Amino acid sequence: MRQLLVILILFSVLSCQNNDTEFLTFGNYRGELKVSDTQKLPFAFNVKDANTLEIYNADEVITVDEITYKNDSVYIKLPVFEGLLIAKIKDQTLNGRFVVQEKGREQAFTAYKSQTRFDNTAKAEKNITGEWETVFSPNTEADKYVAKGIFKQKENKVTGTFLTETGDYRYLEGVINGDQLQLSTFDGAHAFLFTGTVTDSTISGQFYSGNHWKEPFLAKRNANYQLASANNLTYLKDGYDTLAFSFPDADGKLVSLTDDRFKNKVVVVQIMGTWCPNCLDESKFYTQYYNANKDKDVQFVALAFEYANTEAKAFSFINRLKDRLDITYPILLAQTGSTSKSEANQKLPMLNHVLSYPTSIFIDKTGKVRKIHTGFNGPATGEKYTEFKTEFNAFMAMLLAE
Repeated sequence: MRQLLVILILFSVLSCQNNDTEFLTFGNYRGELKVSDTQKLPFAFNVKDANTLEIYNADEVITVDEITYKNDSVYIKLPVFEGLLIAKIKDQTLNGRFVVQEKGREQAFTAYKSQTRFDNTAKAEKNITGEWETVFSPNTEADKYVAKGIFKQKENKVTGTFLTETGDYRYLEGVINGDQLQLSTFDGAHAFLFTGTVTDSTISGQFYSGNHWKEPFLAKRNANYQLASANNLTYLKDGYDTLAFSFPDADGKLVSLTDDRFKNKVVVVQIMGTWCPNCLDESKFYTQYYNANKDKDVQFVALAFEYANTEAKAFSFINRLKDRLDITYPILLAQTGSTSKSEANQKLPMLNHVLSYPTSIFIDKTGKVRKIHTGFNGPATGEKYTEFKTEFNAFMAMLLAE
């Protein structure tokens, strides 16, 4: 009798817990991240079922399939990156926070049913379709850097990106209401919001990266503007003609360019991090190329510079990336506890600097460095991405033919 009573009590407790559990309901949502006291960064997602949703940034579709529930809360783990959305669900509304634990960052998160990313509140008075010469932090010499905006606009809707000398800001999507520009992207790592006032020839605005960074930017129309060549920014110091390193793989084995697997091969060394969306774009492309050319004398090896404080945590991120993208080339752990580029340069002292994650170093069959490409122009850049792929394929074919 007592055993039966215990079973009934347990059943009652479990039943109450199950009744308290709420699940995501299918449909279109607008998520919002608080980036300041007055600004929220919106993004669009669609709940396909209780365990799957898709996040949209212009042409980008991010499938999220690691969703768990506990009582009245949902835990949404973003793919590849560490970011986690945690929220209570009530009446098809989510209230919680976006957390990046290893970086010690979090910001308020809400979401509700909506068909739109930004509201259209007024007819667009300006059209920003075209190319824009841009300067971020123009009045602060230490933080100042140049970029190129490329945008397309149809009525109120705007898509495009900013290219910098170290990579692009991926898929931006937004609106112009009157003369006010709003653009955003969210992919689990990037949480970017751009706001600005538009004239026929200028954009003056603010760039928010999450709730931890804000800077002004100025842009002017310039169809002829070009950034510095990505092939000239990083180079070997005088006295060097090759690269050397020795870093561990996930099994703890030290891997070096002198290993047999790299001898008499064309080698692409990728400086990257699992936290870096541009590195993700590049890794996807390299994985496709490598899988299609495994029968040739080519090898890839990635050097991961991670902010995770322990090797075990860093390799968990590395293995997650490899599993998600089906990467079969080695990813070595070059650094933990920091993504500092100056510290990265100490690990690779033959380079003039490590300017960007990612950076790719092309080595010919004799072991000589033939080219170093800084940054990566991903699929959000359109023609630039096509140009990169054409140049990459041609250069690799030349090296392989030698």
